[in-house]
Amino acid sequence: MQIDWLAFTPGPALLGGALLGASAALYIILHGRILGISGIVSGMLKPKIGDWSWRFSLVLGIFSAPLWAILFFDLHAIQVIDAGWPAIVIAGLLVGFGSQYGSGCTSGHGICGLSRLSPRSMIATLAFMLSGFVMVFVIRHVLGL
Repeated sequence: MQIDWLAFTPGPALLGGALLGASAALYIILHGRILGISGIVSGMLKPKIGDWSWRFSLVLGIFSAPLWAILFFDLHAIQVIDAGWPAIVIAGLLVGFGSQYGSGCTSGHGICGLSRLSPRSMIATLAFMLSGFVMVFVIRHVLGL
């Protein structure tokens, strides 16, 4: 694997990582809760009184982030997903199942859990990273897709 140095943009990536870290820290300081996206989204399915609006606002912010990035960083590269809708739907269902089964998603375990040095999150993060590496190897090198 080689890095395309002409398209390499560490600035926005670094800023994005810093914003994620700051958001997770502020969320736990201000609300006393972990910023795990799967838990926040699943809470929208069975909302408690006064609980839905902040969840909706956070999810809206996540979905609108690419638009803000285009405005502030002048990013106009169109990303192509080399997969059809069935594969995308299956992948989404598998991620949802994995998040439920693993008691959290990559943001909850990988960002918040690791920053708190949670052993459970370290194991979960290692498991999903290793699974991703294995799947990419199998799909690209064994199946040749």
